[in-house]
Amino acid sequence: MVSTLPDLATVVALVEDAVRAPSMHNAQPWRFVLRHRAGTLDLRGDPGRAVPHADPEHRALRLGCGAALFGLRVSAARAGLSCAVELLPDPADPWLFASVRLSGGVPEEELAALRPALRARHTSRFPFRDEAVPEAVVDGLRAAALLEGCRLTVPDDWHTDTVLTLVQDAEHREDMDAELRAETAAWMRGAGTGEADGVPAAAFGPARSGGAAGVRDFGRARHVPDRGRAVFERRPGLALLGTRDDGPADWLRAGQALHRVLLRATADGLATSMTSQPLEWPELRPTVRDPLRGTGHVQMVIRYGYGPPGPASPRRPVAEVLEVLEGR
Repeated sequence: MVSTLPDLATVVALVEDAVRAPSMHNAQPWRFVLRHRAGTLDLRGDPGRAVPHADPEHRALRLGCGAALFGLRVSAARAGLSCAVELLPDPADPWLFASVRLSGGVPEEELAALRPALRARHTSRFPFRDEAVPEAVVDGLRAAALLEGCRLTVPDDWHTDTVLTLVQDAEHREDMDAELRAETAAWMRGAGTGEADGVPAAAFGPARSGGAAGVRDFGRARHVPDRGRAVFERRPGLALLGTRDDGPADWLRAGQALHRVLLRATADGLATSMTSQPLEWPELRPTVRDPLRGTGHVQMVIRYGYGPPGPASPRRPVAEVLEVLEGR
């Protein structure tokens, strides 16, 4: 594919869509580099935005960057552009996660159709209704993961209970780990602070007073006055996103699959949230896997259902994440 880089205004618009991706603690650990001479738009990880205590191998960091890459692909398709993506193109440069060549070929219509969901998707840490999601809709989520080379499984009731127990176990472990608590609290934002990253207090959702939340309670890391309490759904809809292998390229693919699943869910009228808490503890992560369904290596636990959309979390301006290199 011959790369024909679009004008700078178009690239800015693509990156503006890409940074709407979810990331751990909304750390937004990505950078984009436009290389005119090479004809590529590169995606780089930003080690300065890592969460090293909870994510020492940068697995979650790569998931977030993979999600941003998928958002770029959606935006490019909507702009009538095709993407040729090479993951980890330079073994000597481990923070270069992907090189993207854009062309005026035939874009993927299915990707372009997800663009409205890209703007509408927000993580919802609020209670969902106890209403079953039709199997056809769940099948669409499974298909979305498969299109990105990953697998999405919906655990049976007994394993859903196991996963919820593991979430609670991880919460208790975090409560006892002062370094982890401090790291999480550093990304929590109070009301009206105006930061362009982190999780704002409005997105914490209410504290749980009943039901099985299956969501990360950021209020444990930062107290919010008058936050309120609510009863969550009795049995939340959970899905496990998994990969066959478990290396850096797999994490980038899983990030793309994660975003595709979330956007498909949003387009189908579902609200979603994610939790990685039990995946952050090496001794807990293998037990998240559903032994009856062959999930492989679980990369994310997704909660889905019918409920209120979450509020928008802030995003850094494109000027902070896009670098333009004219002569390289």
